[in-house]
Amino acid sequence: MSVFTVLNPATEEPVTTVTQASAEQADEAIAAAAAAQVAWRGVAPGDRARLLRSFAAVVDAHVDELADLEVAGSGHPIGQARWEAGHVRDVLLYYSAAPERLTGQQIPVPGGLNVTFREPVGVVGLIVPWNFPMPILSWGMAPALAAGCAVVAKPAEATPLTAMRIGELALEAGLPEGVFQVLPGKGSVIGQRLVDHPAVRKIVFTGSTEVGQQIMADCARQIKRLTLELGGKNANIVFADADLERAAATAPYAVFDNAGQDCCARSRILVQASVFDRFMELLEPAVKGVAVGDPASAQTEMGPLISAAHRAHVASYVPAGAPVAFRGQAPSGPGFWYPPTVLAPVRSDDPAYVEEVFGPVVTVTPFTDEADAVAIANDTPYGLSGSIWTRDVGRAIRVARAVDSGNLSVNSHSSVRYWTPFGGFKQSGLGRELGPDAPDAFTETKNVFISTEE
Repeated sequence: MSVFTVLNPATEEPVTTVTQASAEQADEAIAAAAAAQVAWRGVAPGDRARLLRSFAAVVDAHVDELADLEVAGSGHPIGQARWEAGHVRDVLLYYSAAPERLTGQQIPVPGGLNVTFREPVGVVGLIVPWNFPMPILSWGMAPALAAGCAVVAKPAEATPLTAMRIGELALEAGLPEGVFQVLPGKGSVIGQRLVDHPAVRKIVFTGSTEVGQQIMADCARQIKRLTLELGGKNANIVFADADLERAAATAPYAVFDNAGQDCCARSRILVQASVFDRFMELLEPAVKGVAVGDPASAQTEMGPLISAAHRAHVASYVPAGAPVAFRGQAPSGPGFWYPPTVLAPVRSDDPAYVEEVFGPVVTVTPFTDEADAVAIANDTPYGLSGSIWTRDVGRAIRVARAVDSGNLSVNSHSSVRYWTPFGGFKQSGLGRELGPDAPDAFTETKNVFISTEE
């Protein structure tokens, strides 16, 4: 039996140890989910909705506890962690309305009546990353449960604590045994077993594009349903006619939130050349003003990176001699700290400009006109997120349509909301999460013809 020691990223001190599940335990959990699935799909829609609302209420009663666990285990600032725990509640409440709305169609046909039904796809394997343990868990869990699917969730090895507690709260809320299970363990063991097991009929994975490619190939052998949310190298495009003060003030939060450990981070700022110098003047104090420090403090805006290994990975993108324009501050001493860092000018082949850093490092690049901005934004294998800053509504719509990304915001640094679809283009993903249609992604359409001929 192996155990994993969860470290506090802000102190490097142990928080607790977590026993890692084995492949045999994964099989047992999947068998329990398959057995529970039979009854769960038969629960009346109104009763399933009531149980999801109960689940949301129990999570709401434990928001502070969950937030404290995330601060300790993930290094998230307490304000962010409280929002994330409340987000789980809100997502459960949102999808509690879905069971009574999973309706089919009546289709006119000659000689009879044709009807369709939305049937649950079956057991769902949910593989959750370490950067947003609670929100991303809820994005797959809530619509799958609403659709009548049993769920086996594997949290990231480094950040299992909140998911494990949410699994306990599901039982406290009255969800039947086996309907929602959390299984901590290694991705190579538990995650792989979820992908390989024939009783698991859909995988929802959020993580790196490289691992997503392997999961996609493995799922293909069983024609297994799959949703992938993968990497991003997102552009924050600032035109000369934009509100430069606002664009510069919000730009740090578009990339340094969660210490840049976010696939939606706008890690490439593109600024029209005529206002480039002015934008940089405005950006510097905004970056230096980001409050980096103790995650338990309500004043903290950015915490540490998740591990020493990841800090070394991020630092590799800023080697000696890198074009550092300016930096923010970060604590010294224990903790996996890295300061907010702005690189400019950068070459088009600079790894920090091309690759997903997944840390608090941003590049700033000038562009000439609208076509140039779109070309630069699209010059990446990724297509997940991005922002456009302009006062010209026509330009905003043209550029939003032209940029190959699944989620864009205009005059805002945020584009992810649980009531709107979320997903990527190109190598950033496959399928969509969130929004009103998400429960449909956990169902199969059954077509039934009923003859009316004598």
